[in-house]
Parts: sequence; C-alpha cells; structure tokens
Amino acid sequence: MDRFLLMHSFARAVETGSFSAVARELGTGQPNVSRHIAALEEHLGTRLLHRSTRKLTLTPEGERYYTEARRVLDAVTEAESNARGEDQLAGLLRIACPTVLGRTHLLPLMRTVLQRYPQLELDVQISDRFIDLVEEGVDLAIRIGTLRDSALKARRIGTAERVCVATPGYLAGHPTPRVPEDLARHDCIAYTLASAGNRWMFRDGEVTVGGRVRVNTPDGIYRAALDGLGIAYTPVWLFEEPLLDGRVQPLLLEHMGPPVPIHIVYPAKRLLPRRASVYMDFIAEVFGGDPGLNEGALAALLKRRAATAHKLSRRRRA
Repeated sequence: MDRFLLMHSFARAVETGSFSAVARELGTGQPNVSRHIAALEEHLGTRLLHRSTRKLTLTPEGERYYTEARRVLDAVTEAESNARGEDQLAGLLRIACPTVLGRTHLLPLMRTVLQRYPQLELDVQISDRFIDLVEEGVDLAIRIGTLRDSALKARRIGTAERVCVATPGYLAGHPTPRVPEDLARHDCIAYTLASAGNRWMFRDGEVTVGGRVRVNTPDGIYRAALDGLGIAYTPVWLFEEPLLDGRVQPLLLEHMGPPVPIHIVYPAKRLLPRRASVYMDFIAEVFGGDPGLNEGALAALLKRRAATAHKLSRRRRA
C-alpha cells in the first residue's frame, strides 16, 4: 500500500471537493480514487469523509488528519525542490485576512505573487470571523488589533490609525462633536464584532456610544456612514477615498485614540514552510511602503486633501 499516494489522494479530494478532479490530476479513474480514500480510512480505522451526491464533508477526524497530511505533503514537495536545487516556491499556501483589508490590500497582490511563483497555489480566506489557524490548517493570518493568543508567533507589518468620520449631510443636521463625550448625543454606527463592543477608545479613555445602526462587517460601516446614518469610528484606510474627496469629514482629531497594530501571525509550534516565510516577507515589504497602513496615515491624507483643494481653488480663480 502506497500510503503517500493515499494521503495525496485524500488531501486533493478535500481541496478540490471532487474525486473526479483528483482522478484527472492522477491520470486514473474516479473509482480508483474512491478506493484510495477507502483504503486510507481502513488503515486509520476511522472515517475521514462523508460522501454525498453533492459534496464531500470532512469528519472531525478528517479535519485533524487533513491538517497533518497537508503539512507532510508540503514538506516533501519542499524537500524535493531543495534537493533539485530549484529556487521556485511550490505547494499550497493558506492565508486568512479580514474582509475589507483583504479586498482592498491583499487580493490585489495575488496576480503579482502568482506570476512571480508559477508553482505556488493560494487559498485565501476572506472573513471577519475568528479563525483557529491550527484547527483549520491555515498557514498565515493577518490580524488587526492587540494579539492575545500565545500559541501564535507574530510579525508586525503595519499600523491602523483610527478616526471618527461623518458626512457633511449628517453634520448639517447635528452639532459637530467637540469632545468624545459629545458622541452620547449622536447616532454612532456600531461594529458588532468588535471586542470592545460599543466602547470607543480615545486618547484620554473610553466612551460608550449608541445609535440605531449596528453592522457586523466593515463594509456595512462604510455604507452606513456614506449614507449619512451616523458617525463611524474606523481605520483611516477604510475611508481613504471619501476623506480625500470630502464625502466624509474627520472628527475629534485632537482626541484620536492610539493606533492599532496589524500583524501577520502563524502557529508557534508548526514548522513554517519556506513559501510562507517568503510570502510574509513580500507582504511586509508592500504594507510597509503603503502610507495608509502606517503611522501618520491621516496627517498625510489630509495634506493631500488640502493640496488638492488648493489646486482647485487656483483653477477657479484663473
């Protein structure tokens, strides 16, 4: 029994969701792949997959085995590449990232990465839910905020400055807040997945806020704020364009809270594949060169806004 073949067949079945797809990869028939999986389950003495006519579903045992099997398969691929003297990264890299940061900053980099490393595969999970890297077999995750998980190693790759914003339309019907305590008299848009709940942190401490709108995604906060439904407290990069073009106004600038770190994290007890460390270096370099993801982001943005307004004013006078 070729255990490596059985393990490979199982892992690819999980990743493709299809015995037929694995059969095409291996140049064999679908019944042979089914027999491979059955033989592996018999050898292990446990069921790894639930089969149905529509999809394959991992059992809890299958989830644990897949994580370890993928680690072994990736290590073999990397060892073979090193033995051949190849400098190309190969194998599957799993990355998790919050939704808006993924959409605006991570996904646009995929083309560059895949062109640079033709043998690399990317599985990017864009979600605001908490992902257990070990349980779900994720190699790297980008996280915003203070880290509390001692089972992870972290590398700081950026900073998220936070600012209160509101549309001119909203402010036309409400008094502009001068101090954080004034927010108690405003509709504040709450992010329900925030660990601090409805408490917003400013330079001199926390303020409890309330309002009629609560959403569970940063995209929802973005839309609600632009629709004039209230005041949002948000990373600067989320509202970069609306801040530049004046669709929203920054508020309480003298009371801004401390910036929030952005880290890329990985399991402390797992050997980090070379493809993961190279990818981490790439992301750290790109994020480090992005003014919106580093301290001074708001000041730089407002400077650009003032310069643009000055140019427009000169054109009108001319």
